[in-house]
Amino acid sequence: MKYLSLVIVFLLLLLSCGNKEDILLPKSNVTVVADVLDHSPIYIFFRTNGNDTVAEVNRKNSIITTNWIFNIDKRLPLRLVIPEVMKLQEKKRTEKSHVNEKAENYYSYADSIGKNMAFLPFTKVFYKMEKPFSGNPVLYFYKDKITVNNTVVEKTQLQEYLNTMQVENNIPFILYFDKNSSYGSYIQNKVFVKSIKLNKKGLSFDENQEYLF
Repeated sequence: MKYLSLVIVFLLLLLSCGNKEDILLPKSNVTVVADVLDHSPIYIFFRTNGNDTVAEVNRKNSIITTNWIFNIDKRLPLRLVIPEVMKLQEKKRTEKSHVNEKAENYYSYADSIGKNMAFLPFTKVFYKMEKPFSGNPVLYFYKDKITVNNTVVEKTQLQEYLNTMQVENNIPFILYFDKNSSYGSYIQNKVFVKSIKLNKKGLSFDENQEYLF
């Protein structure tokens, strides 16, 4: 795959209409996935309508049997982004006529250290626009704070804190995000979670569901 030479601004040329569009991609300093083959793009643009912020979806170049790469403007709030992502996930999951079980979904972002495009897989994630009600331990991202079961923990100390927690075996941590936070901060937090090493037996993150409220 040929990378686009960019770090902050993702310049998109929409050939179908000849208009050049800008998407400000999220940034992180770690590459989770470096390359995605056989892919097609989905764009979610940042728009304004008076005082309102609008998420505008363009998926006309997406092919159902390919890996989908979601190129989403980092300025958009999660409360606008995730409902659109959920609709597209459902469309792909319920497709009957053309099915490729190996096709994945990825968020794109810019690796500010490697200066390359990077990708974060989320195919298996089911989003819920509500507070978590289960008995699982909860990792909550709110503004610049991280709380673990209502206890504020510094980001630099989170890995050590989690590895010293007393939890029941095989009960995963649930990821919970403030729906008003930006998509850019969401990607940064998700990449950060990927970097955490849980070395205590029975500790894990729930990779199949996430909550936003």
